[in-house]
Amino acid sequence: MLTSLAIRDVVLIERLDLGFGPGLTVLTGETGAGKSILLDSLGLALGARADSGLVRAGQPQASVAAAFSVAEDHPSRALLTEQGIEAEDELVLRRVVTADGRSRAFANDQPVGLALLRRLGALLVEVQGQHEQVGLADPAAHAALLDAAGALEKLRTEVAEAHRAWRAAAQALAAAREEIAAAQRDEEFLRHAVGELEALAPEEGEEDLLAAERQKLQQGERRSEAIAEALSALSPRDRRAANPATALRGAVRALERLPAPNTEAEPALEALGRALDALAEAETAMQRLAHDAGPDPRRLEQVEERLFALRAAARKHMVPVVELPSLLATLKARLAALDAGTDRVTAAERTASAARESYLAASGRLSEQRQAAAAKLEKAVARELPPLKLDRARLVVEVAPKPEGAWGPDGVDRVTFLVSTNPGQAPGALDKVASGGELSRLMLALKVVLARGSPVPTLVFDEVDSGIGGATAAAVGERLARVAERLQVLVVTHSPQVAARGVRHLSVAKQVKGGRAETRVTPLDEGARREEIARMLAGERVTEAARAAADSLLAGGLL
Repeated sequence: MLTSLAIRDVVLIERLDLGFGPGLTVLTGETGAGKSILLDSLGLALGARADSGLVRAGQPQASVAAAFSVAEDHPSRALLTEQGIEAEDELVLRRVVTADGRSRAFANDQPVGLALLRRLGALLVEVQGQHEQVGLADPAAHAALLDAAGALEKLRTEVAEAHRAWRAAAQALAAAREEIAAAQRDEEFLRHAVGELEALAPEEGEEDLLAAERQKLQQGERRSEAIAEALSALSPRDRRAANPATALRGAVRALERLPAPNTEAEPALEALGRALDALAEAETAMQRLAHDAGPDPRRLEQVEERLFALRAAARKHMVPVVELPSLLATLKARLAALDAGTDRVTAAERTASAARESYLAASGRLSEQRQAAAAKLEKAVARELPPLKLDRARLVVEVAPKPEGAWGPDGVDRVTFLVSTNPGQAPGALDKVASGGELSRLMLALKVVLARGSPVPTLVFDEVDSGIGGATAAAVGERLARVAERLQVLVVTHSPQVAARGVRHLSVAKQVKGGRAETRVTPLDEGARREEIARMLAGERVTEAARAAADSLLAGGLL
């Protein structure tokens, strides 16, 4: 529900703050007073086209802020959340237009695009006017309106869920088909690659082990040379070279030839003995090392062949060597998918077919109920038309099948509201057949019937009473009041019969201040309201008879 409207520097309005409540609010005033400016200002906040001509002369910018009270389950909350904007109890839509025609839009003080502002505005306010029809004139909304009128929401939900299940099954089928098609395109490559990698049989961590072994083998010759050199130093082949062991034994023999007792030589003899033992131990160890460390040229060749084969395979498949085992597993899985793909596609086809049948069954039930609801809606609207001076008009609710490509979560039907305003005239689109006044009254009749299911909490009627008077105007006022029992209704009117039905009355007048025209809006109390309705009845000069007639209208009587 619209709770307030703040207007700054729009055309003839310098500063205006209006509050609104539930029920029927009427706006009256002389022609040219500025009532259309109020509606243009509200439209600006709802995402209507901006124009530099809306900016008050001499001002850098114009701004309009419309505040709405929104229910917990209102769709505008979900839309705000979807856009990452915090949904509060009050939603404020604001628009700023600069003198050069540029504009900025805000929702709850967060900058938003114009498209989002329009989406939010369409969820909050519906405008029915002489020159602009928003809401019922949009064929895209007709199916939802018919379903609401026929209390078909449960069936509609079932259809939407069946459609989601069908779409999901169809996507799964498409994915299965694409997977097997891709596998079939690559089948020859897959089988060759798997055979090649299986023959290679790469193992986890094998490259590091082979590289380490190769390095060790490559270093084996240098190690053997070092060990042989060490052994040669202990036991030189050249007899002329010094042999440590021979020298040590010669020293022992020399000391043993000392005359007895030669106790002073015993420490030296013991040390020489230990040196001989250590030398023998070292020689034995080096001989063992030389035997163990001998390089195996064949093994080095085998290691290098294996290492180079792994690296060649990795380059071929453009992966690191370490990923070859997982690549083999992946390729084998793709082959397995190819081999089992036909069964998977067949199963997916069965699932998708069953989901489609379920969707068609649910849509068929909804279509059947829509046909019945359409007939009831036509009759209900027909009862509302004669008092609105539309007794020759006829509403046709057309429920026709859509092509399969257009099927959606709302079913397989194209629901269209058509109207014929004269006998023998073929029904046509609402905004193509009826005149502005006829269309507004037809929209009112529809709203009387559809108000219960309307998701839009605020309706605006601009001169819905144009060209009518007397009992017809009274019928318009009575129906506006009925709609206002469920929805908030704002109506711009020149009819005293309509104005008398309002629970709030705003008077729009143009005044000259400081040499400049300015639009003022004044909430009327009971006495002022009586005078305004009397003016609407009598014209410029208000008579007592006009006041008495105004009292009769305000009391609910007819003139």
